[in-house]
Amino acid sequence: MKHSINWFEIPAADFERATTFYEAIFAASFKREVINGFPNAFFPYEQPGVGGSVVAGEGYVPGVAGPLVYLNTAGAMSTVLDRVPKAGGQVVMPRTDIGMGIGHMAIIIDSEGNRIGLHE
Repeated sequence: MKHSINWFEIPAADFERATTFYEAIFAASFKREVINGFPNAFFPYEQPGVGGSVVAGEGYVPGVAGPLVYLNTAGAMSTVLDRVPKAGGQVVMPRTDIGMGIGHMAIIIDSEGNRIGLHE
């Protein structure tokens, strides 16, 4: 197995608000598409590769409990973290050295109330 994750979905109560939040903190445009009746906004990624989307609809309930997904900040964590409050989120763990040469991590609460990890 090359990657332990091949896709992730971040639930949204308000699809446009959540999509706008992630577009703002990553300074990127997300492609929007309806799949199986659910609106999706896709994080930019190269194929083949690990990707994911913001999704809204029945069964997609945002919250801080449950799995913690770490999004790659591609060496720009400080910039991403600076954008979080302006975009409607909250930084709950600042940029923290993981040690062992693994990099840095941070944890945010997004516009929907999801707990999301950041990694560089």
